[in-house]
Amino acid sequence: MSLGERLYELRKKKGLSQEEVAEKLNVTRQSVSKWETDESKPDFDKIVPICELYEISTNELLSGTKEEKEEQEVEVINKDNKKKRALIISIAIFLYFLALIWIIISEVTFNLNEGIMIGGFFLLCGIATCMLIYQGIVLATTITKKKKEKTANEKKRDGVIELTSIIFTIIYLLTSFLTGAWHLTWLIWLVYAAVEAIIKIIFNSKGDENNE
Repeated sequence: MSLGERLYELRKKKGLSQEEVAEKLNVTRQSVSKWETDESKPDFDKIVPICELYEISTNELLSGTKEEKEEQEVEVINKDNKKKRALIISIAIFLYFLALIWIIISEVTFNLNEGIMIGGFFLLCGIATCMLIYQGIVLATTITKKKKEKTANEKKRDGVIELTSIIFTIIYLLTSFLTGAWHLTWLIWLVYAAVEAIIKIIFNSKGDENNE
């Protein structure tokens, strides 16, 4: 792989357009384009800034040799996080269904008073919700060598997702309090998960278009 091809792949991996790279390196977009097509080479004083932008060593940039040990460690951590997330999400969904079953059983089979019935329901739903929040905040973050600088597209995407989560929270609380159907309104969060996935797909496709 030539230096130009490496620069192109690094830019795509970072999610940046040629204009964004040019602005960060204080060069023209045409210069970035020529680097990536091997029509010219970056000036010596641009090597370090390029490495800092793409978060790689000068050796990796110039020779293509990666720090395999560190990358393998990151990959292991990421795989471990994915397994933990899958387990936590599975348990949380099971607890939601268990809360629904608890309402049915406690009323029909055991004929428990309303306080115990609702208390048990909220306890199970609370535990499930806390688990989902934990996996979303703590385990969903991909491990990298350094904190990744977000592109304009990523910032916009995160803003839309944050706004969407606030709207769904309001809808969930209003619907639950007005109808009292707490055993059903949790399904709103399944809709939210689908909407969030769609938002990510839309913004990721826009990012790919900007990279071309």
